[in-house]
Amino acid sequence: MHTGMTVGEFSRATHLSIKTLRHYHDVGLLAPAAVDPGSGYRYYSPDQVPTAQVIVRLRNLDMPVPEVKAVLATADTSTRNELIAAHLARLEDRLAQAQSAVESLRALLARPAHGSTIEYRTLRRQAAIGIREVVDRQDLAGWWQGALGELHGFTTARALHTTGPMGGLFANALLEEERGEALVFVPVDGDVRPVGRIDTVVVPGGELAVAVHRGTLQTIDLTYGDLGTHVARHEIGVDGPLREFYLRSPLDVTDESALVTEVGWPVFRADG
Repeated sequence: MHTGMTVGEFSRATHLSIKTLRHYHDVGLLAPAAVDPGSGYRYYSPDQVPTAQVIVRLRNLDMPVPEVKAVLATADTSTRNELIAAHLARLEDRLAQAQSAVESLRALLARPAHGSTIEYRTLRRQAAIGIREVVDRQDLAGWWQGALGELHGFTTARALHTTGPMGGLFANALLEEERGEALVFVPVDGDVRPVGRIDTVVVPGGELAVAVHRGTLQTIDLTYGDLGTHVARHEIGVDGPLREFYLRSPLDVTDESALVTEVGWPVFRADG
């Protein structure tokens, strides 16, 4: 005769359905204390209620079953806390991404109908130092931030005289094929000896349609959309790299809403 809790009693005590308890048994997450060999009835120990309560809370945090099993399997408090902390960190990242997506959608809905103001600019070639690499689009943000920081540190350490804001050139393939060449640069005066990834470069001149993007780079696609639409309707587009100039970069501000980025789209202007 079994003295444990029937599956129904255990279900009511833990708020886990019989179907869920059966699933947790099948995947090895929460096995019954005993199974009657004749009837197949499952019986749980009252001591398993706290374990079930832990499982409920971890699953409510979307922790995958294998990770829940790992938490329950370890007797070391430090290891258990590290597993839980790692999952909580991933949740916080997901929440931050969701918040960013919400803010981006709100910004889109609140945009004025006329979009960005477009102006034209003729650029001369510039001597600069830069970091150039072929990167995957999914890696671009991290690579870009690292390149900005490295160039800023180099110019500061060498006390170089900069002749303009930091900028970037991005091959069309980065967007079209999700992999292409990217260049982050700082215009400077004088001769500079290349060190590591940093090399001397010449930033080409050209005719650009330019729009200013203010705020987080999460919504810079809206400014690109305004530029691309304007050029398609009013100008002749040129097959050249897209340009950005960082008038207020992440190195200058702590609040992303204070970022100011000029976006340049190459064009051919017949009126000179």
